[in-house]
Amino acid sequence: MGNTIIDTNFNFPGQQSLYKGKVREVYHLENNILVMVATDRLSAFDVVMPKGIPYKGQILNQIATKMMADTADIVPNWLMATPDPNVAVGFACEPFKVEMVIRGYLSGHAAREYKLGKRMLCGVPMPHGMSENDKFPSPIITPATKAEMGDHDEDISREAILERGIVSEEDYLVLEKYTKALFQRGTEIAAKRGLILVDTKYEFGKTKDGKIVLIDEIHTPDSSRYFYAEGYGERQNRGEAQKQLSKEFVRQWLISNNFQGLKGQVVPEMTDDYIQTVSERYIELYENITGEKFIKADISDIQSRIEKNVLGYLSSIN
Repeated sequence: MGNTIIDTNFNFPGQQSLYKGKVREVYHLENNILVMVATDRLSAFDVVMPKGIPYKGQILNQIATKMMADTADIVPNWLMATPDPNVAVGFACEPFKVEMVIRGYLSGHAAREYKLGKRMLCGVPMPHGMSENDKFPSPIITPATKAEMGDHDEDISREAILERGIVSEEDYLVLEKYTKALFQRGTEIAAKRGLILVDTKYEFGKTKDGKIVLIDEIHTPDSSRYFYAEGYGERQNRGEAQKQLSKEFVRQWLISNNFQGLKGQVVPEMTDDYIQTVSERYIELYENITGEKFIKADISDIQSRIEKNVLGYLSSIN
């Protein structure tokens, strides 16, 4: 599949450094400004797939932008502008080295651990007698360490975070408060769209003024799992799989092709037809999560488009 953005190497005015994550590339400019490019890379089981997914970066960036706007009244965030469909510009922060994962339901990683007989996740007890996709009595926070590209995120308990001094207790209490508030708002937004926000992760940073803000993405299909609300109870009662809106369909495809990111395993071939299917699923996710029609950006020359739009924005604020 052509016309995807897999890698960037821009040289913006005042550029000081470039960080390449699993999906996003972050340009650190002078005056404490970050330019974050959402690529079309697809990551699953902490492994970046060899081919990109058309429009995926645009979808993630535009959902995150909308959700940041919809939660800015309860939690401050890093965002200043989105000068291009694939780009967010904001102020630089010192990221906390943990991802705040919050789960309302026994799904995904939590369900896989539960099936292994574990009843504690990140130091948090999970009730006995639950079935996969059952709702927890109340949402649980199960943090993960933030991995570099190529490494795996690892579960970590609140106690271990504080013990190791990864986050101070004072800051961690703010992260917990913000995580719960965002999940509550995300749950309300999802309900209006006929969806259930099952679980998600949030990342936070601290500004040079010491203010804790939300960074990266929020409530996207890469960072979150959604179920369709209609028929949820009936499917649970019958022991059937839930209808999902998330990246889980990619993980399940990989699992069925004997890949879970483990040593010695080889990423299965992603045909053009399969990539097209994934792109269509991401568009479906966008439209369901936002309630808006997805408008495809011009992808005939994404690199030039991004460069032109970012340079135009930067010149307008300097």
